[in-house]
Amino acid sequence: MFTRARNLEMSENTAPHHDDDVHSAALLSGRQPALTGCPWHDVNEMLQSAGLRPTRQRMALGWLLFGKGARHLTAEMLYEEATLAKVPVSLATVYNTLNQLTDAGLLRQVSVDGTKTYFDTNVTTHHHYYLENSHELVDIEDPHLALSKMPEVPEGYEIARIDMVVRLRKKR
Repeated sequence: MFTRARNLEMSENTAPHHDDDVHSAALLSGRQPALTGCPWHDVNEMLQSAGLRPTRQRMALGWLLFGKGARHLTAEMLYEEATLAKVPVSLATVYNTLNQLTDAGLLRQVSVDGTKTYFDTNVTTHHHYYLENSHELVDIEDPHLALSKMPEVPEGYEIARIDMVVRLRKKR
């Protein structure tokens, strides 16, 4: 997304490429971000195109989130990275920022169970493996994966998104 190196990294990993639909929020706001390859500039553009003010804390957290390629982070993981990078933020600010970025369409929230929520920088349609032994979330690379039957949707509702998380553990 930010650099040619990231684009190569994503294509080598066969991760869905989403430069054209960088983020749904940008499209909804009517303004496509003008990405240049400079992470600081690109985070600024992404925030503004999603209608978010590029505050110092959002910029710093955005740099940590989006500057390292496609990834899955919990709020606690991002807080730890921010602390190590000497970014002065509270855990509450990290949670608030992650939720704002998710609401704006810049992140995708993936719940593994009632206690663990990951934030995915890859907002395209895809599913995940959850590695129970290492508590790691990994993209499922099969674009042809499909559910064979869906339940009837109650009157007045529509399916917003389907998240499939396949839990894996090492054989005993």
